[in-house]
Amino acid sequence: MSTVQNIRCPNCGSPAERHRLEAHRLVRTQCGCCDYLMVTCANTGRVVEAYYAPGSLRH
Repeated sequence: MSTVQNIRCPNCGSPAERHRLEAHRLVRTQCGCCDYLMVTCANTGRVVEAYYAPGSLRH
């Protein structure tokens, strides 16, 4: 089972999504505005994959 939570992007502040993928024990946070992606282990919080475009921060 997976759940989707609407959040603010930690990179740019735009609306983003956090997907909790229970079957794989992962949490994926993604933003379509700045191309931010962070995948972490739901159990340990360790980063599995990360990508963001540093030039796309908005103030």
